[in-house]
Parts: sequence; structure tokens; C-alpha cells
Amino acid sequence: MQFKEILKMALSSLGANKLRAALTMVGITIGVFSIILVMTAIGALQNSIESGISFLGSNIFQFAKYPVNIDAGGGNVKKKYQNRRNITYQQAVRYYELMQGNASEICLKCFGREIKGQAVYNGVKTPPSLTVVGTNRSFLTANAFTLGYGRNLNDEDVALARNVAVIGKGIEKRLFPHESPLGKVLRMTGHTYTVVGVLAEKGTSFGESQDDFFLMPITRFFENYGEANRTVNIATQPFSTELYNRTLDKGISAMRIARGLKADQDNDFEIYTNDSLKSAFLNVAGVVSIGAFVISFIALVAAGIGIMNIMLVSVTERTKEIGVRKSIGARSRDILRQFLTEAVFISEAGGILGILLGVLGGDLLAMWLKVDVIFPYGWAIAGLIVCSAIGIGFGFYPAYRAAALDPIEALRYE
Repeated sequence: MQFKEILKMALSSLGANKLRAALTMVGITIGVFSIILVMTAIGALQNSIESGISFLGSNIFQFAKYPVNIDAGGGNVKKKYQNRRNITYQQAVRYYELMQGNASEICLKCFGREIKGQAVYNGVKTPPSLTVVGTNRSFLTANAFTLGYGRNLNDEDVALARNVAVIGKGIEKRLFPHESPLGKVLRMTGHTYTVVGVLAEKGTSFGESQDDFFLMPITRFFENYGEANRTVNIATQPFSTELYNRTLDKGISAMRIARGLKADQDNDFEIYTNDSLKSAFLNVAGVVSIGAFVISFIALVAAGIGIMNIMLVSVTERTKEIGVRKSIGARSRDILRQFLTEAVFISEAGGILGILLGVLGGDLLAMWLKVDVIFPYGWAIAGLIVCSAIGIGFGFYPAYRAAALDPIEALRYE
């Protein structure tokens, strides 16, 4: 028999039992959907890692109290870092002094996470969700921001603790839709600030706006909101890529001196770079991928057992049909190929539906996180190959039983 005839007969047989075939496909669809959904979402995030995870500027290392993935270690690990000494402003200034001449940019920054930042100008208010940061002139370089217009914070602003601010594009659009904000005085959380600069638009990252930043001199930040229970992050950019490792070594030594650590004491601060941030993300993504794979594997095995069960029932129901076909010349291998074709078709149809739903769900998640959508061709092809293997693997025994039937006994079957 030609394969075209075998395929036609297989589809005709499945069409006679549409509901049973559809229910059998559901198990395959669920298994493939779960893995494709996760891998599509992770792939989209990995493609956007430079603009999302990599919030540090180029060729920069940073010292901080907490590691980037503090929540991954559980409560005891988190408590360990919470009990660690804060990096005080005095220590940060000492580090700054020790590193003068050894780095092109040194950014001191402190985030007011608990401050419900809401700016007000002429009765118009922003949402109470601004990111308030006390920093110096190096914030833009260290965090991959650019100045839209106006001027940046400068060393004199920090030295004199001036009430000046550089605002994000989102704040400008909300409070100053028809005028320039430069030189205007706005009020935020009980304090007034003169706007001296506006950041260029940066968009969103993982669903969080990067255009709602409110930057002020770090000294003014501490005067207005207090220094107690706050920790300073320090970002450093070497003069060149070639000097990166040397500058990092000097930075660690300067940080240990600023923290007052003795030679036999371990570092009580974290060091991270864009590479370490990417590595932390990939570690989490790897765990999620393994979990999704295990769940999908169990679902696919259960679906394969379902395919085998349905095909065995089909062999029993069509015993007489098999006998008739053999008696008029059908060979055992024709019967084997027909039943295998039916099993593979059920598996592939469920797999294709699972891939489409998984890609759709993963890209919807990517759109919600404001990252580029993708189609994971590699995983889609792998999914189709796995579905074929399941169809052949779990469909072979029922197909073999059908092919091995004795035509005389099959014709007698009622």
C-alpha cells in the first residue's frame, strides 16, 4: 500500500471517533504546552537581559550590602544579610577618596525604597510610586541612563546639599506637559526641589517604569530623609576594559579599608557585575526549566499511556476489519504502518496545539513584562520530535498486535 492510502485510512478511522481522539490529544497538549510556555517566556527574558537585568552601565562593578538574588537562599540566608552592617555614607566617601585617580566614575547611590515618592506641581500630582534616589554625578553612567536636556547633578550640588533634582521623562510628561520643567520648583514628600535636568526616555523593564526616577544629591537625600538604617551602593567604572581586573582588586582593597576590616576577616559586602546578574537570572531560569521539564515529562508519559490504551481499544473494535483487509491482500506491515500513523497523528496534533498555546501564553507574559516576543524554533522542533517519539513508542505495541492478528481468527471475531 502507498503511504498516501495508509494516511487516508488512518485519518478516516480517527474521524469516526472524533471525541475519543480529541480527549487523547489533550494530555499531549498539556505536556507540550507547559514546557513551551516556560521556555518561550524564559527565552524572551534572555533576549532582553541586556536592557532588563543589566541595569549597570558598561564595564562596571558594584559593592552593596545585599546580593542580587538574596531571596533565593531562604529565610536564614536573608536574615544573615539583614544582620550585616550597612555601608554608611562615611564609608562610601572614604572609598571614594581612596579610589581617586584609579577609576573614571564612582557612583554613590542610596534608594529610598520605603519613600512613597509623589511629586506635586501647581496642584498636579504624580502617582505615589516614584523611585527616589540620593546620588552623585556618576549615576547616569553607572546605571545606563542618558540626560535628555538640562544639566546633571554635579560635585558642588553634593558638597552643598542643594535642593535640586533631575527627573525622569514620566514625571516631566505628568507635571509639565506644556512647558519646560527646568528651573521650576516642585514639591515632593514635604520638601521642595528645583528641577535642573530631565533624563532621556528609557521605557520599562520587567513591567517597571524606568522613567519615574527622581534623583537628588545624596547629601540632600540624607538630610531630608535620614541616614539611619540606610545602606549605600557603590558602583565603579575603570578607565578601560583592560584595567578592569586591576581596578576591581584595588576597589576591593579600598572597600575593606573603608569598612575597617582586618586582614583575617572576610568581606562583609557583596560584589556584583552585569555578568553576575546574568548568572543569577540564568540559575533561576535553569531551576524553573527543570521543574517545567519534569512536570511536562510526567504529563507526556501519562498521555502516551492514554494513546496506547486508546489504540488497544481500537485494535479490539476493528479486529474484523483487520481480518477483512488481510484476506484481500493487506500485508502485516501495512496494518502496522496504519496504526502507527494513527498514533503519531494523535500525538503530533496534540503537540502542535500545545506549541501554539505555549508560544501564545509565553509571549503574552513577555508582553506584560514589556520585553520582545519570540518564537522558540528550537523548542518547537524538539517538541514535535518528542511527540513523534511518544506516538511511535506508545503506539508500536497496539500496532504490532493488530499486524500480528491471524486473518482467519480475525474474520471469526464478533
